[in-house]
Amino acid sequence: MNNNDLTYIELLRKEMELRNYSPRTIHTYALLLNAMQRTLGIPLDAIGIEGLKGYLHQRIMQQGVSVSSVNQSISAYKLLHEDILHRPWEAFRFKRPRRELKIPVVLSVEEVQRLIHATSNIKHRAIVMLAYSAGLRKSEVMQIKPNAIDSQRMQLLVVQGKGKKDRYSILSIKTLEILRLYFRLHRPQRYLFEAQGRPGKPLSVRSLDHIIKESAAKAGIKKNVSFHTLRHCFATHLLEQGVNLRLIQSLLGHSSLKTTTIYLHVARINPAGIASPVDSMDI
Repeated sequence: MNNNDLTYIELLRKEMELRNYSPRTIHTYALLLNAMQRTLGIPLDAIGIEGLKGYLHQRIMQQGVSVSSVNQSISAYKLLHEDILHRPWEAFRFKRPRRELKIPVVLSVEEVQRLIHATSNIKHRAIVMLAYSAGLRKSEVMQIKPNAIDSQRMQLLVVQGKGKKDRYSILSIKTLEILRLYFRLHRPQRYLFEAQGRPGKPLSVRSLDHIIKESAAKAGIKKNVSFHTLRHCFATHLLEQGVNLRLIQSLLGHSSLKTTTIYLHVARINPAGIASPVDSMDI
């Protein structure tokens, strides 16, 4: 990599910091551009549309990278191309790969109940119940603080979720009860759920993954359950209860309704329970 490439990446870092991108996204884009330059062996400002297509094709065919990873590489180079090199992206006429429609793993209400009952540790049960009852991402559970619990309005404030957006989600009565019991026993200092023996430090990703896998095994659930499954269950079960899709989108913090519509493919909605609007007319 030549000095210009290093300068371009540093300029991109600064540009993204000014625009309030997350540190994780900034780091990822820098790594992707580094890899692109090393593989192609030419300066970043010399990469044209055929070079970019060839590089991405190689990553897909030889390395088996995901569509998401390919799209990240495109986004990183597009940002560099437009905002650092000051060149029009339209000239590339670059179409992104189509995303695969993957149906999420969803548990039934009865299976979620078994999962919660199998979680005997009070702290772990509070984590599982909160994640499911409010539709939280793993990172949101890790970063949530005690003052985010609004027991007066029965709401949960999710601060700076994905895309650096704040939002409110619902707070269930039963979850509030278990949270109060947990708080009296553990007295967390900064985060609502803190690492064992490390006051003021959030739980790790590994800890949350272990909690859900262990509880699923104890409950005898054979499905491939992950922590994110709780969020999928929240959305699907609300949809099955008849909650408006737009409201579910808001509770989940999805930027696009298209992302939320995936749950239409897994929700069990009985057509027999739907009345035609003509039947409510006086005709």
